Amino acid sequence: MRASINLGNPILANQDPSTGEPRGVSVDLARALAERLDVELELVVFDAAGKSVQAVADQKADIGFFAIDPVRGRDIAFTPAYVHIEGAYLVAEASPLRENGEVDRPGTRVVVGKGSAYDLYLTRELKHAELVRAPTSPAVVDTFLEQGMDVAAGVKQQLEADAQRAGGLRLLPGRFMVIQQAMGLPKARGETAARFLSAFVEEMKASGFVADALERHGIQGASVAPAA
Repeated sequence: MRASINLGNPILANQDPSTGEPRGVSVDLARALAERLDVELELVVFDAAGKSVQAVADQKADIGFFAIDPVRGRDIAFTPAYVHIEGAYLVAEASPLRENGEVDRPGTRVVVGKGSAYDLYLTRELKHAELVRAPTSPAVVDTFLEQGMDVAAGVKQQLEADAQRAGGLRLLPGRFMVIQQAMGLPKARGETAARFLSAFVEEMKASGFVADALERHGIQGASVAPAA
């Protein structure tokens, strides 16, 4: 079983600093599913959500871990969400912006990771601000700084870490969206496979597996999604 793993979202997966191997909630779920099916697991690792999505849509991977989005849903069958993640805005300390509702104004340039859930959502929702796409979500803040942009958008925890690293930055209070993170598989695999995967996710939530994985990996700011 080939599992598409996105290292661009540190809440779900990252690299072990000592071994370089992928680890995280999504990796744990992939291993649990492989054990349930009694098959070997191959992790297909990407640095951006868009690439991870495309691998499953093209059937170069059997399952993946994505934010639920109608654009992605053309080719991918999603399970119910297993984790909810907050999306936030980051600005310079000197920025006049103080609230999330002030971002969508003419002349405001917002950096997002290309193909990320934030890119897809803000493409639909922003009517006046301009979107600028960084190659990956982890590159958003560096792009924001290098190009002198107005706002960086992404995973709240990633932005917090980048703000501490760079200095002179602050998050706008609250959140502009909640990401529903789910598992997915190619729609071509059929409804039976999709129902099986959905039932697996619900079981992993109900059993405490997802909550334990979040705690084990020290993840803050994400919560187990309620039962579907």
